[in-house]
Amino acid sequence: MFLISLHGQDSCFLSWGTYITCLPKQFFSQLSPSLCASMEEPQKPNEGLNLSTLSGQYAASLGMNGELEGKFHFTDTDNYSYPNARASSGSAVLNGYDTLDAPPNYDFYSNTEVFGRVRRSRPSLFQLHSNIEEANGEGQGSPQGPEDEEKSAEPAAEPTRFGWVQGVMIRCMLNIWGVILYLRLPWITAQAGIGLTWVIILISSCITGITGLSTSAIATNGKVKGGGTYFLISRSLGPELGGSIGLIFAFANAVAVAMHTVGFAETVQNLITIICMVDPINDIRIIGVITVTCLLAISLAGMEWESKVLFFLVIMISFASYIIGTIIPATPQKQAKGFYSYRASIFAANFVPSWRGPEGSFFGMFSIFFPSATGILAGANISGDLRDPNIAIPRGTLMAIFWTTLSYLVISATIGSCVVRDASGNINDTMAFPTTVDCQGTACIYGWNFSECINNRTCTYGITNYYQSMSMVSAVAPLITAGIFGATLSSALACLVSAPKVFQCLCKDRLYPLIGFFGKGYGKNDEPYRSYLLAYFIAVCFILIAELNTIAPIISNFFLCSYALINFSCFHASITNSPGWRPSFRYYSKWLSLLGAVVSVVIMFLFTWWAALIALGVVLFLLGYVLYKKPTVNWGSSVQASSYNVALSQAVGLNHVGDHIKNYRPQCLVLSGPPGFRPALVDFVGTFTKNFSMMMCGNVVIVSSSKMDALLQVLLNLGIKSFYNGVVADNLRTGVQMLLQVRSGLGRIRPNVLVMGFKTTWRKDQPSLVDNYVGIIHDAFDLQYGVCVLRLRDGLDMSRRMQAHSKYVKKKNSANDFIQIWPLTDFPLCSANPVFEACSELGLQEGAPPANASFLAVTQPHTVFRSRQEKKTIDVYWISDDGGLALLIPYLLTRKKRWARCKVRVFVGGEIQNMEEQRAAVMALIKKFRLRFHDVQVLPEINEDPQPEHIKKFEDLIAPYRKNAINKDGEAHEDTIKECPWMVSNEEMEKNKTKSHRQIRLNEILLDYSRDAALIVVSLPVGRRGVCPSPLYMAWLETLSRDLRPPVLLVRGNQENVLTFYCQ
Repeated sequence: MFLISLHGQDSCFLSWGTYITCLPKQFFSQLSPSLCASMEEPQKPNEGLNLSTLSGQYAASLGMNGELEGKFHFTDTDNYSYPNARASSGSAVLNGYDTLDAPPNYDFYSNTEVFGRVRRSRPSLFQLHSNIEEANGEGQGSPQGPEDEEKSAEPAAEPTRFGWVQGVMIRCMLNIWGVILYLRLPWITAQAGIGLTWVIILISSCITGITGLSTSAIATNGKVKGGGTYFLISRSLGPELGGSIGLIFAFANAVAVAMHTVGFAETVQNLITIICMVDPINDIRIIGVITVTCLLAISLAGMEWESKVLFFLVIMISFASYIIGTIIPATPQKQAKGFYSYRASIFAANFVPSWRGPEGSFFGMFSIFFPSATGILAGANISGDLRDPNIAIPRGTLMAIFWTTLSYLVISATIGSCVVRDASGNINDTMAFPTTVDCQGTACIYGWNFSECINNRTCTYGITNYYQSMSMVSAVAPLITAGIFGATLSSALACLVSAPKVFQCLCKDRLYPLIGFFGKGYGKNDEPYRSYLLAYFIAVCFILIAELNTIAPIISNFFLCSYALINFSCFHASITNSPGWRPSFRYYSKWLSLLGAVVSVVIMFLFTWWAALIALGVVLFLLGYVLYKKPTVNWGSSVQASSYNVALSQAVGLNHVGDHIKNYRPQCLVLSGPPGFRPALVDFVGTFTKNFSMMMCGNVVIVSSSKMDALLQVLLNLGIKSFYNGVVADNLRTGVQMLLQVRSGLGRIRPNVLVMGFKTTWRKDQPSLVDNYVGIIHDAFDLQYGVCVLRLRDGLDMSRRMQAHSKYVKKKNSANDFIQIWPLTDFPLCSANPVFEACSELGLQEGAPPANASFLAVTQPHTVFRSRQEKKTIDVYWISDDGGLALLIPYLLTRKKRWARCKVRVFVGGEIQNMEEQRAAVMALIKKFRLRFHDVQVLPEINEDPQPEHIKKFEDLIAPYRKNAINKDGEAHEDTIKECPWMVSNEEMEKNKTKSHRQIRLNEILLDYSRDAALIVVSLPVGRRGVCPSPLYMAWLETLSRDLRPPVLLVRGNQENVLTFYCQ
């Protein structure tokens, strides 16, 4: 025990191997005299004071080497702590004693760094569970090196952030109060009437309101980054739908820039009618292109230019000027243009619709008005630039929807109560006495006769004909013009910023090819200048249309599609009951979100059915592309949660359905070891199980590792549809028993066939390993598994070749730095798989790869099962009836394109005098199975004795395992029998003589008939437990498959039918 003084004020007790506790001087006055006395006494060597009663908020831990792991730093919660210490400085506060366990901390769940403080890490389970002495040095947080200190010497430039008012509410209101408000809302009121206009506004507000609630729920279900709508949808529904809608939404925002710019150009062109450059349409095009170029320059100058409150103030002043203008008595000039202040008769006349022109319909007006409602996502689109998106997006969006809806209703009602539909603007169209005789229009009541222009349809004023009616009504007309400029320019700027931001996020996710170029960011705000130029080019193309009523319906469908997806995202995330769906915004309903999604889709088709089909077609095309490419992203989407729910429900549902022969599928448990080591075995099984049945790659290891998930990635890289299951066991047989007994599956989706490689090194291995290998086959039969053993002439094990290339490989990644690839052969496991040699034989390194090495598979060698087979034969030697598995596997192979050209030949044993009858019987049976095998051959010679020289080879093969090989004097000692129970006695040789000769003879037949076959399938012999020793059984397998060039598959079913010719 040591006493250390810090700054002359506090004292620290240090006990080696435990903890250091720092206490202020005042603390000692509270200690009991006996404890103080004990502190003054000298301590015995290696004896420390138990600090469990003294620890508190001043506790700090030592590293495993007894040295402090970091520098002191001060926080609000703990006065002294160490950044990289594994024990928590506050653990005693929660637990009552010092421990390696750490109390909850924000750093454990965050993936961001805070300037001036090293992010703390939670102790791993290995650190908590393992012996401290053995774990010395494991999991230590690496202290900051000089390079790291240099990097963090200066804080990173903090980008501009906005609150909910300036960043979301004002931005959304400016975008909603766009060109439609000033230039088209009076015209829509004239067409649809005040009543239906209110219906249009309220339906639009309901859709946007529901979408706002859904957006708020999604935005508050985790930290929102840049990308806005695309980020919300993609992280909720996944990359398939998120990517497609992100691309469409970015395009729609770029087109919206053109819509608002054309509205601005219309106003400017109306102001300078006396100065006509070319003609009205081309003037709008010229003004629009110049305007959008200036907006691009402003956007590139920085976002802070675009988010000023100036535009908002200008619009509010213009509103005030308009309201005041409706109250002021109308002058004769304004009366000539159709304005008469508030009149009940005008309100009544304008309350009902009066459809005119090609757009004259309810949904025609709806499609033109609806783009104004799209501004609700303006704040969400710059979510990465908000100070607190979780609060800003819900509050700002919903407040913007409320105030803008109220303003639309007020303006529609007031303009419809003050201005008639048609007026000539001619001050001489007055009447001496107000009368309705020979006079058309509501203005007749007020002494104005516009009948001539009404009949001739040449009226230039009135809310039906004059888009600038709000300027005419306003007390100060230039203020309305200023409001139009502010609304159109601010909306265009908002869309011009939103489109590149959304597209940049999409580009960075790399879901689609050829767009990554536009994702590069510049400056402290990571501004996507390249995306700005792309959005500018799209906007210019649509500005050339120069017709606002044509552009508005184009983007309505795209925005409605986005709204439908946002609402569906909220509904889908809610309905899946995923534990990760925990939005802090609670005022939403999943059924209301579903209603919003359905209504959005319906309205799309009611607007323009062909445009809706095009929008949905683009979405489906992009969806199909992402589904085909399967990008390697994992965002925890609701689609993943739904897939889990469906899979679990279906798997549980199978428990209520009994097994039936017609539905039998060979579901294979493949003892592949690390899949990269046995590609031929994995490829062969994957060929006939792909898209048909389950395949499970099993691996038995003797050393645990946290890198097991990387082996599953190897299967995915190889295109193998398989599960992977690794178990840790003391030996091979124990591990395989684990895999077999739990059946490595779920419910009825579990393996029923064990597939393993032939152990080519059985004569070199220890007899106990051979005994374990054969014991696995016995265990599989005991558990009613079918068994398949695959043998290739050159062997299955590719680990030696891969080991020869086991070097560090430098590879350049997307971040332009180099990473090290650690080959599979250096995986820090010793596989106990039967198709593998011992670790020592392979020379596998026992050390783990370095921490910064990526566990990736080296290039896999090409196997025979990955090639398209020539016009050869698949020879099936159906010597023993095992239920039909030996016939079913070749049939499944021929259904695949790689094996479709191969012809199946079936060989059966028989007698020479009954060959034709036996062939006809087998042929009839196969025909009933509907296997389409037409070549059946009977082998009467199978019953003949094998050639003597081949018998001699077999005896030489088994000779080293005969008991008389140890006791040459012919006397078997009991000690020898006990020590070597696997030895083959003369009695056992005699009992199994017939089976031994059958294997020898069968090999001779295989060499005669199947030298040029693509694959040989032959019945696997069954050795009786306790009667057939393991070396003898391995000699059977060796002899049966020896000297054959084609791959040999030894098959034995579980003696239960897997084929049937009945229909029920």
